Amino acid sequence: MSERTRNLPRRSCLSIPGSSEKMLGKGPGIPADMIFLDLEDSVSPLEKEAARAKVVDAIKNQDWGEKVLCVRVNAWDTEWTAYDVIEVVGNAGERLEEVMLPKVQTAAEVVAMDLLLTQVEKKAGLPIGHIGIEAQIETAQGLINVEEICAASPRTETIILGPVDFSASMEMPSLQGGLQIPEYPGDYFHYPFMKILMAGRANGLQVIDGPYVKVRDPEGFRDYCTRTQILGYDGKWALHPDQVTILNEVFGPNQEQFDHAWAVLDAYEEATTTGDRKGAVMMGDEMIDEASRKVALKVVARGERAGFTRTPAS
Repeated sequence: MSERTRNLPRRSCLSIPGSSEKMLGKGPGIPADMIFLDLEDSVSPLEKEAARAKVVDAIKNQDWGEKVLCVRVNAWDTEWTAYDVIEVVGNAGERLEEVMLPKVQTAAEVVAMDLLLTQVEKKAGLPIGHIGIEAQIETAQGLINVEEICAASPRTETIILGPVDFSASMEMPSLQGGLQIPEYPGDYFHYPFMKILMAGRANGLQVIDGPYVKVRDPEGFRDYCTRTQILGYDGKWALHPDQVTILNEVFGPNQEQFDHAWAVLDAYEEATTTGDRKGAVMMGDEMIDEASRKVALKVVARGERAGFTRTPAS
């Protein structure tokens, strides 16, 4: 994968239709951590082939800053996948960093993408392994195989839940995929959320939640984001620029949390290396130990990925 991208933040992952020159032009100015230029669901079948050249032009001729830049190709069960990769990865240059593969059902599909990317990289003169893979879990079969999918290729950087297609695969009667369902006595997506999260973390991947389709419902969006943020997800998709600000806030620590995490690390370091070398110590009214240190390290890492620096001591 690109040496730059594996540990960069993906709090906000903005989808931009690859067929829309207007929206492609606006992409660099939107403060999303990651942007994917879509050739799949947001592009009509009659526009898919023409969209490839538009995507290549946007990648090569616009300034994307420090954003993670990705292209979502079509799934392997279509006639477009290989040609999406050959034409886009083969012509976009090094600024393209990832390919997103939708509707992944088996590890073999990720291996096939890895092999194809290697051939295209060689032909295009790109460093071998430069292009990372983002894999979407959108079917019952994909969820069953998610552990093997996450372990299938060293190129893989993230695993993503696609809630709407997953709902369709499960034949859920509700049309509310990716939204809360108040009539259900619990969280109807809790099992998929946790299964995907565990598989991703076991393989060192970032884990991303999919879209919230009511783009003019900011409070509902914020509420839904909190579900996976609490579990430990790294970020979530945005379908509209207005959702990006909410995602960056919800999925990133605030300054107070970042500073507190550093205080925990300092207190633990002092407790375990000086005096009686205690393994657990009180920090104010909080007991901290090795488990506290591990949590604090994660908060610091997320904050640093998002650009936070520690508040100087007064």
